[in-house]
Amino acid sequence: MTSQTELAALMCSRLCHDMLSPVGALSNGLELLADEQDPEMRARCIELLEQSAKISTDKLKFFRLAFGAAGGFGEAVPVEEAQEVIAALASDAKRVELNWAISESSLPKPAVKVLLNLSQIALDALVRGGTLDIGAERRGGNVEIVARATAERIAFDEAIGNTLQGEVGADDISSRNAAAHMIALLAEEMGGGLQYQITDGALVLGAVLPEPEGMIG
Repeated sequence: MTSQTELAALMCSRLCHDMLSPVGALSNGLELLADEQDPEMRARCIELLEQSAKISTDKLKFFRLAFGAAGGFGEAVPVEEAQEVIAALASDAKRVELNWAISESSLPKPAVKVLLNLSQIALDALVRGGTLDIGAERRGGNVEIVARATAERIAFDEAIGNTLQGEVGADDISSRNAAAHMIALLAEEMGGGLQYQITDGALVLGAVLPEPEGMIG
Protein backbone atom coordinates (compact mmCIF):
# COMPACT_ATOMS: atom_id res chain seq x y z
CA MET A 1 0.00 0.00 0.00
CA THR A 2 1.40 3.40 -0.99
CA SER A 3 1.59 6.20 1.54
CA GLN A 4 -0.82 9.11 1.32
CA THR A 5 1.96 11.45 0.20
CA GLU A 6 3.13 9.03 -2.50
CA LEU A 7 -0.41 8.61 -3.79
CA ALA A 8 -0.93 12.38 -3.80
CA ALA A 9 2.28 12.82 -5.81
CA LEU A 10 1.22 10.16 -8.31
CA MET A 11 -2.20 11.73 -8.71
CA CYS A 12 -0.58 15.13 -9.32
CA SER A 13 1.58 13.55 -12.00
CA ARG A 14 -1.54 12.08 -13.60
CA LEU A 15 -3.31 15.44 -13.60
CA CYS A 16 -0.31 17.24 -15.09
CA HIS A 17 0.03 14.58 -17.79
CA ASP A 18 -3.64 14.81 -18.76
CA MET A 19 -3.64 18.62 -18.84
CA LEU A 20 -0.34 19.06 -20.69
CA SER A 21 -1.74 18.38 -24.16
CA PRO A 22 -4.78 20.72 -24.17
CA VAL A 23 -2.98 23.50 -22.31
CA GLY A 24 0.02 23.15 -24.62
CA ALA A 25 -2.33 23.40 -27.59
CA LEU A 26 -3.71 26.63 -26.15
CA SER A 27 -0.23 28.08 -25.85
CA ASN A 28 0.75 27.03 -29.38
CA GLY A 29 -2.51 28.36 -30.78
CA LEU A 30 -1.98 31.76 -29.21
CA GLU A 31 1.52 31.95 -30.69
CA LEU A 32 0.18 31.09 -34.15
CA LEU A 33 -2.65 33.60 -33.80
CA ALA A 34 -0.23 36.39 -32.91
CA ASP A 35 1.76 35.85 -36.13
CA GLU A 36 -1.06 34.96 -38.53
CA GLN A 37 -2.55 37.64 -40.77
CA ASP A 38 -4.73 35.58 -43.12
CA PRO A 39 -8.39 35.87 -41.97
CA GLU A 40 -9.24 32.24 -42.75
CA MET A 41 -6.20 30.96 -40.89
CA ARG A 42 -6.95 33.22 -37.94
CA ALA A 43 -10.50 31.86 -37.83
CA ARG A 44 -9.07 28.34 -37.86
CA CYS A 45 -6.69 29.21 -35.02
CA ILE A 46 -9.56 30.58 -32.95
CA GLU A 47 -11.56 27.40 -33.61
CA LEU A 48 -8.66 25.26 -32.39
CA LEU A 49 -8.26 27.48 -29.32
CA GLU A 50 -11.95 27.05 -28.50
CA GLN A 51 -11.62 23.25 -28.83
CA SER A 52 -8.57 23.15 -26.56
CA ALA A 53 -10.25 25.42 -24.01
CA LYS A 54 -13.32 23.13 -23.96
CA ILE A 55 -11.20 20.00 -23.49
CA SER A 56 -9.26 21.69 -20.66
CA THR A 57 -12.47 22.77 -18.94
CA ASP A 58 -14.03 19.32 -19.34
CA LYS A 59 -10.99 17.63 -17.82
CA LEU A 60 -10.87 20.04 -14.88
CA LYS A 61 -14.57 19.44 -14.14
CA PHE A 62 -13.89 15.70 -14.20
CA PHE A 63 -10.87 16.02 -11.89
CA ARG A 64 -12.91 18.08 -9.42
CA LEU A 65 -15.56 15.40 -9.01
CA ALA A 66 -13.48 12.27 -9.61
CA PHE A 67 -10.40 13.15 -7.55
CA GLY A 68 -11.15 16.23 -5.48
CA ALA A 69 -13.35 17.09 -2.52
CA ALA A 70 -16.18 18.25 -4.84
CA GLY A 71 -16.88 21.30 -2.71
CA GLY A 72 -20.31 22.82 -3.10
CA PHE A 73 -22.08 19.49 -2.72
CA GLY A 74 -23.23 17.77 0.42
CA GLU A 75 -22.82 14.08 1.12
CA ALA A 76 -24.68 13.26 -2.11
CA VAL A 77 -23.97 14.51 -5.64
CA PRO A 78 -26.71 14.96 -8.27
CA VAL A 79 -26.35 12.26 -10.91
CA GLU A 80 -26.72 14.84 -13.67
CA GLU A 81 -23.40 16.38 -12.57
CA ALA A 82 -21.60 13.08 -13.25
CA GLN A 83 -23.53 12.58 -16.49
CA GLU A 84 -22.52 15.99 -17.81
CA VAL A 85 -18.85 15.38 -17.04
CA ILE A 86 -18.72 11.96 -18.71
CA ALA A 87 -20.81 13.13 -21.68
CA ALA A 88 -18.31 15.94 -22.26
CA LEU A 89 -15.32 13.58 -22.13
CA ALA A 90 -17.06 11.11 -24.45
CA SER A 91 -17.80 13.96 -26.85
CA ASP A 92 -14.16 15.01 -26.80
CA ALA A 93 -13.10 11.41 -27.49
CA LYS A 94 -15.32 11.22 -30.62
CA ARG A 95 -16.97 8.12 -32.10
CA VAL A 96 -18.26 7.00 -28.71
CA GLU A 97 -21.93 6.23 -28.13
CA LEU A 98 -22.89 6.85 -24.50
CA ASN A 99 -25.83 5.13 -22.79
CA TRP A 100 -27.06 5.64 -19.22
CA ALA A 101 -29.07 3.37 -16.95
CA ILE A 102 -29.34 5.32 -13.69
CA SER A 103 -32.72 5.94 -12.08
CA GLU A 104 -31.34 7.63 -8.96
CA SER A 105 -31.41 11.43 -8.78
CA SER A 106 -28.29 11.52 -6.59
CA LEU A 107 -25.57 9.19 -5.29
CA PRO A 108 -23.20 9.32 -2.31
CA LYS A 109 -20.09 11.33 -3.06
CA PRO A 110 -17.73 8.30 -2.80
CA ALA A 111 -19.93 6.34 -5.21
CA VAL A 112 -19.77 9.20 -7.72
CA LYS A 113 -15.97 9.16 -7.51
CA VAL A 114 -15.95 5.46 -8.26
CA LEU A 115 -18.51 5.80 -11.06
CA LEU A 116 -16.54 8.58 -12.74
CA ASN A 117 -13.21 6.78 -12.52
CA LEU A 118 -14.61 3.48 -13.81
CA SER A 119 -16.27 5.39 -16.65
CA GLN A 120 -13.00 7.09 -17.53
CA ILE A 121 -11.12 3.78 -17.54
CA ALA A 122 -13.77 2.25 -19.80
CA LEU A 123 -13.70 5.30 -22.08
CA ASP A 124 -9.92 5.09 -22.38
CA ALA A 125 -10.32 1.50 -23.60
CA LEU A 126 -12.33 2.69 -26.62
CA VAL A 127 -9.31 3.82 -28.63
CA ARG A 128 -11.18 3.49 -31.95
CA GLY A 129 -14.63 4.38 -30.70
CA GLY A 130 -17.43 2.12 -29.55
CA THR A 131 -20.18 2.08 -26.96
CA LEU A 132 -19.97 3.07 -23.31
CA ASP A 133 -22.83 1.90 -21.07
CA ILE A 134 -22.98 3.21 -17.50
CA GLY A 135 -25.41 2.06 -14.85
CA ALA A 136 -25.92 2.48 -11.11
CA GLU A 137 -28.62 1.54 -8.63
CA ARG A 138 -29.26 1.23 -4.93
CA ARG A 139 -30.02 -2.31 -3.81
CA GLY A 140 -30.07 -3.89 -0.36
CA GLY A 141 -28.13 -1.08 1.31
CA ASN A 142 -25.48 -1.00 -1.43
CA VAL A 143 -24.76 1.15 -4.45
CA GLU A 144 -23.99 -1.07 -7.44
CA ILE A 145 -22.12 0.48 -10.36
CA VAL A 146 -21.18 -0.87 -13.78
CA ALA A 147 -19.29 0.66 -16.72
CA ARG A 148 -19.12 -1.42 -19.91
CA ALA A 149 -17.06 -0.60 -22.99
CA THR A 150 -17.85 -2.55 -26.16
CA ALA A 151 -16.03 -2.30 -29.48
CA GLU A 152 -14.21 -4.36 -32.09
CA ARG A 153 -10.99 -3.35 -30.39
CA ILE A 154 -10.58 -2.90 -26.64
CA ALA A 155 -7.27 -1.47 -25.40
CA PHE A 156 -6.92 -2.26 -21.72
CA ASP A 157 -3.91 -2.77 -19.48
CA GLU A 158 -4.89 -5.58 -17.13
CA ALA A 159 -2.50 -4.10 -14.56
CA ILE A 160 -5.18 -1.44 -14.08
CA GLY A 161 -7.78 -4.17 -13.58
CA ASN A 162 -5.57 -5.91 -11.05
CA THR A 163 -5.10 -2.58 -9.29
CA LEU A 164 -8.87 -2.14 -9.05
CA GLN A 165 -9.07 -5.52 -7.35
CA GLY A 166 -6.19 -4.73 -4.96
CA GLU A 167 -3.91 -7.33 -6.51
CA VAL A 168 -0.77 -5.22 -6.94
CA GLY A 169 1.98 -4.19 -4.56
CA ALA A 170 3.06 -0.68 -3.64
CA ASP A 171 6.02 -0.84 -6.04
CA ASP A 172 3.63 -1.42 -8.95
CA ILE A 173 1.62 1.78 -8.42
CA SER A 174 2.43 4.51 -10.96
CA SER A 175 0.71 7.62 -12.31
CA ARG A 176 -0.94 5.34 -14.89
CA ASN A 177 -2.86 3.27 -12.33
CA ALA A 178 -2.90 5.71 -9.40
CA ALA A 179 -6.56 6.59 -9.98
CA ALA A 180 -7.49 2.90 -9.97
CA HIS A 181 -5.54 2.48 -6.74
CA MET A 182 -7.31 5.47 -5.20
CA ILE A 183 -10.81 4.12 -5.83
CA ALA A 184 -9.73 0.62 -4.77
CA LEU A 185 -8.69 2.11 -1.42
CA LEU A 186 -11.92 4.08 -1.26
CA ALA A 187 -14.00 0.95 -1.90
CA GLU A 188 -12.03 -0.96 0.74
CA GLU A 189 -12.57 1.80 3.30
CA MET A 190 -16.31 1.61 2.63
CA GLY A 191 -16.35 -2.16 3.01
CA GLY A 192 -17.04 -2.74 -0.68
CA GLY A 193 -15.09 -3.96 -3.67
CA LEU A 194 -14.29 -3.50 -7.36
CA GLN A 195 -13.91 -6.03 -10.14
CA TYR A 196 -13.36 -6.27 -13.88
CA GLN A 197 -13.84 -8.70 -16.72
CA ILE A 198 -12.48 -8.44 -20.26
CA THR A 199 -13.29 -10.37 -23.43
CA ASP A 200 -12.38 -9.83 -27.08
CA GLY A 201 -15.10 -7.24 -27.58
CA ALA A 202 -16.01 -5.91 -24.15
CA LEU A 203 -14.60 -4.57 -20.90
CA VAL A 204 -16.88 -4.62 -17.86
CA LEU A 205 -15.95 -2.74 -14.69
CA GLY A 206 -18.07 -3.05 -11.58
CA ALA A 207 -18.36 -1.89 -7.99
CA VAL A 208 -20.47 -2.76 -4.97
CA LEU A 209 -20.29 -0.08 -2.29
CA PRO A 210 -22.20 -0.07 1.01
CA GLU A 211 -24.24 3.07 1.55
CA PRO A 212 -22.60 5.49 4.02
CA GLU A 213 -24.23 5.52 7.46
CA GLY A 214 -27.12 7.93 7.61
CA MET A 215 -27.89 7.66 3.89
CA ILE A 216 -29.52 4.21 3.82
CA GLY A 217 -33.22 4.42 3.11
